[in-house]
Formats: sequence, C-alpha cells, structure tokens
Amino acid sequence: MDFARTKGNFTSRNTIQSNNNTLSAPPLSRYENQKRRDWNTFCQYLRNHYPTPLSLLHCSSVHVLEFLRYLDQFGKTKVHNPNCPFFGVPDPPAPCTCPLRQAWGSLDALIGRLRAAYEEHGGNSEMNPFGARAVKLFLRDVRNFQSKSRGISYDKKRKRSRKNQKIIAVAEGHDQTHDNAGATLCGQTNIVN
Repeated sequence: MDFARTKGNFTSRNTIQSNNNTLSAPPLSRYENQKRRDWNTFCQYLRNHYPTPLSLLHCSSVHVLEFLRYLDQFGKTKVHNPNCPFFGVPDPPAPCTCPLRQAWGSLDALIGRLRAAYEEHGGNSEMNPFGARAVKLFLRDVRNFQSKSRGISYDKKRKRSRKNQKIIAVAEGHDQTHDNAGATLCGQTNIVN
C-alpha cells in the first residue's frame, strides 16, 4: 500500500509531497486494487467478528474458513444440491431453488490475493493462515463438489511439451528444422547450407 507523507501525517494517497515537489506514483494495477479491497474486507470481517473482534495476530485458518463461508451468501453461481433434478446438468432447462454460492475460481483467486497481502503486511509466510492445509482442502472440496453439481470439469489444461509441439508440427507438414519459411513465402528457392 502506498502512503504519502505530508508534514508527519500519513494519508493513503498515491502522491508524495516534500518541499513543494510533488512526485506522482504510478497508479495501482487492477490486481493490486483488488488485493487491497479484499484485504480491507477481510480486516473488516475480523473487526466485526462475533462475539469478540479478532486481531490479525490471532487469526487462524479456522477464521479464514469462516470468512469464505460468510462470503457464500453474496455468491452468484447456482450450485445444485444432490437431490436436485438438475444436479450434474451443465445448462439446466428450468429454474430451481438451489442456493447461489461463490464460484470455486473466485474463492481460489481471493485466497491467492489474501495470501500475498498477508505477507505484504508483515505476516510470516510459514504462519500464513491463507496457505494453511485446511484452506487448501476446503478449496479442493468446493472445486470437486461444484464440478459434480454443475456438470463442469475443472481439470487443468496441460501445456504441450516441446517434443509434442515438434511431433504435431511434423504431422501437420511443418518442418521446424529449416528456418527458411520466409524465403519460400517471398518466392525464393530453399537454400541448404
């Protein structure tokens, strides 16, 4: 977070004023803005925690999981219950009464941003509650359940290895061993060294 110093007072602007010279810091990226908003939301959640407010020092993975469950009420993704007739149907033909929840991808990205913000605010990376095993297991369970419920696969798309790219290029008739494609396109003949 950028802080500006004006005669000993700290403000949260992106400018630094000193001796009548104003230096403007570059604007924050979309990611940095979202990370800051997420961090502020989590800190507000801790301050409003019932029965007593929590400090960041006393925050654990249990509180992170409570926060994620709290966020579910603001979700916009239809997640079908196992007894719903549309369970596992990607595009249900009719509406149902199943709840709206936070999508797994949104939760996963949120945890990534909060994990980075925690460390930026002085937290120890080994004690980071957002990187705890319980949080990882929770996200995995959410992903698996939503995948089954919505009939959508969340499998990672694997990158093609260099060897596979060469095999595919040869199969498609592109020989990558000669680098004279430009000469052929310009009407010149292939020159072999």
